[in-house]
Amino acid sequence: MFIDVETKRLVLKCIDQSDRDFIFEEYQNDFITKYQYDEEPMTDIKEADDLMEFYNMKEPRSQNRWVLIDKTTNTKLGTCGYHLWNPDNKEVEIGFELMEQYNGKGYMLEAIEAIIEFARHKMKVERINAIAYIKNKNCIKLLERLGFIKVGEEETEFRGQIYLHNIYALKI
Repeated sequence: MFIDVETKRLVLKCIDQSDRDFIFEEYQNDFITKYQYDEEPMTDIKEADDLMEFYNMKEPRSQNRWVLIDKTTNTKLGTCGYHLWNPDNKEVEIGFELMEQYNGKGYMLEAIEAIIEFARHKMKVERINAIAYIKNKNCIKLLERLGFIKVGEEETEFRGQIYLHNIYALKI
């Protein structure tokens, strides 16, 4: 079901063991983890193994993660993907991260447009949900540019504090 996807500038490669070091680097990076209020930054390479194992469960599965790779330099830029896919309700939740030095270059826009099409045609999804911390302005700007509409709010408790998140949806 889940396959690699290509865009003009990127290869979106389904994560595998060859991405272990990058996943570990990404999920311990302060820029990436700044607005993630559901899990602590990685401190042990085994945590990267566990994450890759989760996203590579035997199909059928309700999640997938792609690594964004620049076609010209073969550089890994970030990740994006889906989780909580509910084929019966035809909806899924999206998530994405991009290393700071690649922000503002349109890479994530290009990647998300491609996996929205993947969700529409391959997963037969009609609604994509996204949850963004209210102060994560870059994420919110990208979601809105892609046509996501704010449909609600939720509070998340993390490290003894409450964080307000916006819930977005895109009907496709």
